[in-house]
Amino acid sequence: MNELQKSFLKLRFYCENENFKGWDPYDGLNSWVIQKTFLGRSRFFRLAWIQFFKRSPINFRKLAIVKKEYNPKGLGLFITGYCNLYRLEPKHEYFEKITKLSDKLLELQTPGYSGACWGYNFDWQARAFFQPKGTPTVVATTFIASALIDSYKITKVQKYLDTAISTSLFVLNDLNRTYDNNGNFSFSYSPLDKTQVFNASLLGAKLLSQIYEYTKDRNLLIEAEKAVKYVCDLQQENGAWSYGTLSYHKWIDNFHTGYNLECIDTYQTISGDNQFSENISKGLNYYLNTFFTEEGISKYYNNSLYPIDIHAPAQLIVTLRKMSVLDENKKLVDKVLNWTIENMQSEKGYFYYQKNKLFNSKVPYMRWAQAWMFYAFSYYFTNQHEK
Repeated sequence: MNELQKSFLKLRFYCENENFKGWDPYDGLNSWVIQKTFLGRSRFFRLAWIQFFKRSPINFRKLAIVKKEYNPKGLGLFITGYCNLYRLEPKHEYFEKITKLSDKLLELQTPGYSGACWGYNFDWQARAFFQPKGTPTVVATTFIASALIDSYKITKVQKYLDTAISTSLFVLNDLNRTYDNNGNFSFSYSPLDKTQVFNASLLGAKLLSQIYEYTKDRNLLIEAEKAVKYVCDLQQENGAWSYGTLSYHKWIDNFHTGYNLECIDTYQTISGDNQFSENISKGLNYYLNTFFTEEGISKYYNNSLYPIDIHAPAQLIVTLRKMSVLDENKKLVDKVLNWTIENMQSEKGYFYYQKNKLFNSKVPYMRWAQAWMFYAFSYYFTNQHEK
């Protein structure tokens, strides 16, 4: 067993021992201080409270009575991870995890929408909008639908596929749209907002493309193409994308760039529509040449190293694997993965959230850190196996 396998095994044991429940960087509003007092009525206080819990190197969640819970998106990441592991080695224990977690996701759906959909297990106050607990988002729903499709491929349980297919109705009917002058559009993050967040809209396009593989409904690809065009038309000349269109969404970061590339590539692969090849090429060159140092450190922003966030190295592996370019960038991937293990994994097996210039945040977030690294390791190992 090599060092990467040992690292993953420690991570897997940690997650299984925790029963896949945990805290999240954004779960501060689950505290009784917010839920049971007048302070929860203030938008400013909700935003400040979340940021305090997210940024603090000290975990106050036990004191504030924030419980460890299932996060639906996190479960989706674990399911796909176990599906990848099962393809490598069809163990019964992996199969059991796949079915158990898939059934749990079916229980955690948010009712009342056109199709199956999921949100997070906490109220969420962002600068642009407030979303109550369970509010479905295109981001959570896409990852979960993808996981249920993966689960169906292994288990052949029809309800997993049927549920995944129905998510297209949520994307098409319940999300808001912002149109440009050419008739292309951006999907909103959720039914409650009208923001244009590029990675979120592209995840909607990716989901429609994936469902097309099963339904052969051409309208899914037609709508997906419009969403991809919207984002590609706003790509910068150097290949970069900002996070979104709002004045305070103009930053350029690591893992959302990885999301964008993966989603556009997925649409292109499934549809056979190669009109975005140059966008992908420019974006990939920018991504690889901007966000990773010679030592293997994953930068957060295009113009700043810190914070070093665990999500970034995980997304690198996933993006390159899904775009079928991991092998040609394996030297970089191995540097990044080894640096991350050496500097951001606890002896207990879990990965830290962030390293900052003056302090580190070592809170063992289940969705943001553990699920993502589990997911990334599984793609790394499948790539190794298929060489």
